Amino acid sequence: MDELRLKSYRFRAEREADWRRLEALLARAEGGMASALSDEQLLAAPVLYRAALSSLSVARATSLDQGLIDYLESLCARAYFFVYGTRSTLLERVGRFFATDWPRAVQSLWRETLVSVALTVVGAVTAFVLVVQDPDWYNTFMPGEMAQGRGPGASTAALRDTLFDTGHKVAQAGDQLPPFAAFLFTHNAGIAILAFALGFALCAPTAMLITYNGLMLGAFVALFVSHGLGIEVGGWLSIHGVTEIFAICLAGAAGFRIGTATAFPGDKPRLEAATAAGRQAGVMMGGVLVMLLCAGALEGIGRQVIQSTPVRYAIAATTAAVWLLYFYLPRRRSPAHGQG
Repeated sequence: MDELRLKSYRFRAEREADWRRLEALLARAEGGMASALSDEQLLAAPVLYRAALSSLSVARATSLDQGLIDYLESLCARAYFFVYGTRSTLLERVGRFFATDWPRAVQSLWRETLVSVALTVVGAVTAFVLVVQDPDWYNTFMPGEMAQGRGPGASTAALRDTLFDTGHKVAQAGDQLPPFAAFLFTHNAGIAILAFALGFALCAPTAMLITYNGLMLGAFVALFVSHGLGIEVGGWLSIHGVTEIFAICLAGAAGFRIGTATAFPGDKPRLEAATAAGRQAGVMMGGVLVMLLCAGALEGIGRQVIQSTPVRYAIAATTAAVWLLYFYLPRRRSPAHGQG
């Protein structure tokens, strides 16, 4: 027993300085002072961790006292999470999502985004032509709950009144604007999530939903154009539509990515390919919900308060420029990107 204690004492004396140094680094990191560690200390941490692991291995193999083994096990476990675990705060993770993760996800799906935009345009142009030629097509494309009385039978004055709420109407609507914005966000988010979720079915349901969204848009615009209100309805729609339609197209692109990965997995197993595509598309969908929240605020509040058509177009142009620059402006890849 005395010999074992002597061996343990010598073992500790030879290595304890490194253990204490590692323990001091961990104490500072666990106390919220990791950012204050110097580069030298950060580089020393993995070396000290591996030395502690080696000490633990020797202690177990030579049957040193259990108290020392327990201490080393605890020290190594703490050091493992410091060296290999994530050290990002919630604020840092959110910042990285908006600064790099989301824009890069959008950039990586540019082909699918173009397909989504093309389907929306095809649907809108098709419905516009059909409604202009025969107004009865309007009710085919536009659900009653979305039309809200705006149909071929409405007068020009009545349609104009739906585009501009002035005077006492704005005051009366003031208390209803936040709930209305929340409703619009929920409705649009439902469409976007459905377009994303249906992508696994080889893209077909997503393509149909995106095209139908375009058909509704084209029919709605055609109704107002036929009453000489084309410019006005353009401002009324674009103040929120730039953000909303772009978001829905991105959601469709996310669905297309999952569908194509499922149909054409390449060298990977089908499930693995779909899972990888789902992770990438999921990042983009998180941002899509942010865009729809912005669109809901612009539609439910900004559009009702701002009654000037030129100002509406100016806001639409600004939002379009902001989104395009944000998503597609080249970014330099950070050396630390992808690390915890």
